[in-house]
This record gives sequence, C-alpha cells and structure tokens, in this order.
Amino acid sequence: MSATAYKGHTKEYILVFILLTVLTVVEMFIPSLENVSRLVKGILLTVLAGSKAFFVAYFFMHLKEEKPWLKFIAVIPLSAALFAFALVLEGMYR
Repeated sequence: MSATAYKGHTKEYILVFILLTVLTVVEMFIPSLENVSRLVKGILLTVLAGSKAFFVAYFFMHLKEEKPWLKFIAVIPLSAALFAFALVLEGMYR
C-alpha cells in the first residue's frame, strides 16, 4: 500500500471550469463585434475553441500527469490542424 496521501483536484477543476465559462462568454460576444472582419472573427473563435479544447484535455483528461512522449503524441494532431488551417487561408487568398 502506498504511503502518499490523496491529493484532491476540486479547487483546480473549479478554476478551470470558471476559465472555460469566461472563454465561452467571450466567444458569444465575438460575432456581434462591429468593425471586425469575418476573417478576424473566425480566427478569434478558432483560437478560443482550440484553447478550450486544450484546457479540457490537459486538466480533465489528465494529460498534465502523463509522460512527455505521450504529451508529444497528443500534440501531433494539433500540428496537422495548423497545417490544414494554413492551407485554408492560402486557398482563400488565391
């Protein structure tokens, strides 16, 4: 049996929940911004959605407690998404 005491994550989870709530509220106001192009709104919404996905994976899926090689494997799809995003932007400006 292990002699280490259990460390709860309740406080951490509540802070992440509050952060995700704030990011969601910000996402709700971005479409109503005037004098901002659709491209900038789309980029802002994409960045916010990506950051929310990161926080969910990192804290609620316990990625922060994994070994570095597993974190690297989890980042590989992110690089593919960034490449796809660059291709879409390039296609828009042709």
